[in-house]
Amino acid sequence: MTASTKAYRARLLRFSPEGEALFEEDGLLVVGLDADGVQRVRDAGPYRELIARHAQVPLTYWPDRIIAPGFLDMHVHFPQTDIIGAPAEGLLPWLENYTFPAETRFADAAHAGEVAGFFFDELQRNGVTTALTFCTSHPTSVDAFFGEAQRRGLRMMGGKVLQDRHSPDGVRDETEQSLVDTEALIRRWHNKGRLGYAITPRFAPTSTDAQLRGAGELAARYPDTWIHSHVAENKDEVQWARELFPKARSYLDVYTGFGLMRERAVYAHCIHFDDADRALMRETGTAAAVSPTSNLFLGSGFFDYQGADRIGMRHGLASDVGGGTSFSPFHTMLAAYYVGREGQTKPGLSLAPSRLWWNHTGGAAQALGLQGVVGTLQVGTEADFVVLHPAATPLMARKTALADSLEELLFALIVLGDDRLVEHVVTA
Repeated sequence: MTASTKAYRARLLRFSPEGEALFEEDGLLVVGLDADGVQRVRDAGPYRELIARHAQVPLTYWPDRIIAPGFLDMHVHFPQTDIIGAPAEGLLPWLENYTFPAETRFADAAHAGEVAGFFFDELQRNGVTTALTFCTSHPTSVDAFFGEAQRRGLRMMGGKVLQDRHSPDGVRDETEQSLVDTEALIRRWHNKGRLGYAITPRFAPTSTDAQLRGAGELAARYPDTWIHSHVAENKDEVQWARELFPKARSYLDVYTGFGLMRERAVYAHCIHFDDADRALMRETGTAAAVSPTSNLFLGSGFFDYQGADRIGMRHGLASDVGGGTSFSPFHTMLAAYYVGREGQTKPGLSLAPSRLWWNHTGGAAQALGLQGVVGTLQVGTEADFVVLHPAATPLMARKTALADSLEELLFALIVLGDDRLVEHVVTA
């Protein structure tokens, strides 16, 4: 063991690569730096079985705390940090009245940098260690996002928004220049340390055919980048897409025609789908970023978990701040439980607490194409983790003390948890 190796003793929550929750009431997590200076999990499991072979490693003991994988947010807008909680009658009025005016300010590098710093502080305070993030149409916003993430040594993905039509002055970009800027940003930031670039059409109605085609060509040229957009969030948007792209079978099919569905392609919402859409997602390896607090807030609809499971469509959880109402993964998981339970417009089901947690950690990592990298605390993965304090509030302390099983414990944390539950965040 090198001098950089460290050990942590606490209750330990991990996940198998298949999504099984693994829990030790008295666990040990051992981490150390690799040749690239990234901290990885060296060993993990029961304290009593592992401590002998790590007796010389400096040990930090967190009694009554829980070590768990850092959370992954599959879809969040860092420039919308300041419009969280803005009232609106629905998605399209919300964009017009709040989102686009706020995003125009990100042409200013100082403003973009200040918001990026606050955004990452807020993610960390809530235990989110990796996020797939929208910037704005301004390259300055991308540089601010990646520059701050790089300074903090975080695993983050993001990209410049592409929107060359049906957008107001200040956020609308120019087709050819937007693609030139995107390629330059890919070369500047993609795979630099723990950073990854996401080719980011805002959504099909705000891009011309030429811009979508160019985005698809970039996605083919740089196949390990991400693709990040929205689809089928609300019925007005679906109707608009149908009118703009009459030859496509569905709103989702628009993206297929431009080469924008593949591994590492992530589409937020995916609510108003049929089984053919779900099968297309499965066949292309494309994933859905389920955004329940946003969907409830904007009245967009309910993601069909039963349909996604039946067809085998990849999905994970996302805050979608600022349409989403909280950076907290606990609020997101609870909202996902509500959405799953809704059974009037779709089949209802009760999502197991461990599955909700998996969908915000290792399952989200799989959906993002980061399986084996983050999200599970398996040996060899990057050591991004959170330390949770189950007695952070009097009610939480009382309820978690009554838990008779792991599922009861996790559900109590989901229902009652917020940023006060997150005591420490450690990133690789």
